Amino acid sequence: MYNVQRGIIMKKTLKKNSKTLEQIKTIMNDPSFKVPEKDKNFLYSDEARGVRLQLDYLKAEVKLQKQGIDHTIVVFGSARIVDSKTVMNKIKQIKKKLKNSPDSDKLLTALAKAKKMLKKSHYYDEARKFGQLVGKSGTGPKDCHITLMTGGGPGIMEAANRGAMDVGAKSIGLNIELPHEQFPNPYITPELCFQFRYFAIRKLHFLQRAKALVVFPGGFGTLDELFEILTLMQTNKSTSIPIVLINKEYWKQVVDFKFLIEEGVISKSDLNMLTYVNDAQEAWDTIIQEDKENKSPLV
Repeated sequence: MYNVQRGIIMKKTLKKNSKTLEQIKTIMNDPSFKVPEKDKNFLYSDEARGVRLQLDYLKAEVKLQKQGIDHTIVVFGSARIVDSKTVMNKIKQIKKKLKNSPDSDKLLTALAKAKKMLKKSHYYDEARKFGQLVGKSGTGPKDCHITLMTGGGPGIMEAANRGAMDVGAKSIGLNIELPHEQFPNPYITPELCFQFRYFAIRKLHFLQRAKALVVFPGGFGTLDELFEILTLMQTNKSTSIPIVLINKEYWKQVVDFKFLIEEGVISKSDLNMLTYVNDAQEAWDTIIQEDKENKSPLV
């Protein structure tokens, strides 16, 4: 009430002096007069980066606490590995186009890539099964003692979130703001789907409640996340958790850990952080067994 009366008095006073009124308008229209949270230029400035980092962390943290998320099991893997039906449809479309352009290098390359993806589509099925296993570990949809967490995108991430939804369990998706926008997959629990500005804060949330990490075949993003966690564990900056890699043959070709040992840049004991398995059930059994041995049983 006081502010309203004050405003009325000011207007009456300023009507008598148009020059003063224009000066006041100039002052009030300047960005300096805006309260900080409404000044976008300030919020997105280099100087305010620390505030943005805090907000990036805090929003998800508050929501996760309110949802009662105790522990997470994190799934990483390629965004490009999709289910067999989707790949088969893509192959059919490419073959149809090849009838009109049989010598097209672009189409022939696309067909070869699609066929390789078809061979890897079983990973989608295994990630979905793993999501179901994590989801069924609780007592029902409201039980968030152990909750599946992914990067929130397509491919392996989608499959794992989908598996959790299959059995009526909640799951988390940590999306990231990218130049080419990453849309969240439709199987994430809406109130547990977040979008981050900074990779660093997203990675922090991946680890903060993690009780295990399951890594399916993937590319740069998957490798980045895997090695980030390995480094933190190797340097005792993070609590040791089970790291389970799906398909030993794939990972042996991607990273020659034996060569790194021979070169003396890692220790043989460092490989104790990794466990190789073949499928979802074996991954789940490994996590449960390791947690029992560490005297921190999940279920």
